[in-house]
Amino acid sequence: MSASDAKVLSTEPLMIRDAKWTTLIKTTYTDPNGKERTWESAQRQTRPKNSLIDGVGIVAILEKSTGPELLLQKQFRPPIDKVTIEVPAGLVDEGESPETCALRELKEETGYVGETAGEGFGVSPVMFNDPGFCNTNLNMIHVTVDMSKPENKAPKPELEENEFIECFSVPLKDLYAQCRQLENEGFAIDARVGTLAEGIEIARRWKL
Repeated sequence: MSASDAKVLSTEPLMIRDAKWTTLIKTTYTDPNGKERTWESAQRQTRPKNSLIDGVGIVAILEKSTGPELLLQKQFRPPIDKVTIEVPAGLVDEGESPETCALRELKEETGYVGETAGEGFGVSPVMFNDPGFCNTNLNMIHVTVDMSKPENKAPKPELEENEFIECFSVPLKDLYAQCRQLENEGFAIDARVGTLAEGIEIARRWKL
């Protein structure tokens, strides 16, 4: 059984009254010239009270003797009918900090136990996934995983009944090339993974 065994059977319109996770919004606003306009968008319904974010993405670096590797996942995503290459991620619970959420989700989805990075690098600025379409946002949390620790020798995910996640890792230095290869193999590249790969490649080419 793998993520690629899933498939879309049908699609149909969803009534707003039946939607659990999202709703549709029409916003009326004025442009810089004072002209009144409207905008259609989606809005997530699950953001906890007093939280600035919906969830977190996790940049989990596996510290291996052969060099740092980025922990990735394969998940089937029905909206695009493809298996997507992603970083671990999840929604925050009520009263939960982004760091706590990240370490919890990392353990549940992958089995790995990590530590958030310090020196002002642990939590990214708030990032909006697709601001022209929806209000969903997140923090990227930077986590290191010490592979010498016993708990990380044979990690065991704690997946929910509806979660089918396959974990693998890629050397950071090869991430851009691996994204190209995975796309050629038919996988979809999540924007967070692609942006990380682009950043590493830009830094390499411009010798930053």
